[in-house]
Amino acid sequence: MLANMIFPKDHWQKIYSTNCLERLNSEIKRRTEVGGIFPNEKAITRLVGAILLEQSDEWAVQRGRYITLETIAPLSGDPIVMLSAVIV
Repeated sequence: MLANMIFPKDHWQKIYSTNCLERLNSEIKRRTEVGGIFPNEKAITRLVGAILLEQSDEWAVQRGRYITLETIAPLSGDPIVMLSAVIV
């Protein structure tokens, strides 16, 4: 219950519930049910991966971002904090 207190105070209101995760899981379930039967495990992995990438992009550009990299940077011991998708 107190785990969210390690995050900056500005984030507390955003992370106290699991609504975002529940919404993401329901979106994955909705899209996989439409697909029906998948020919192999790689096919479902590609679909779920595409859904997660799409959601990540939406979270990155949405107004009033959920959690920004700049506000989380002080929690990291690494002086250079980067998104994993960014190639240097």
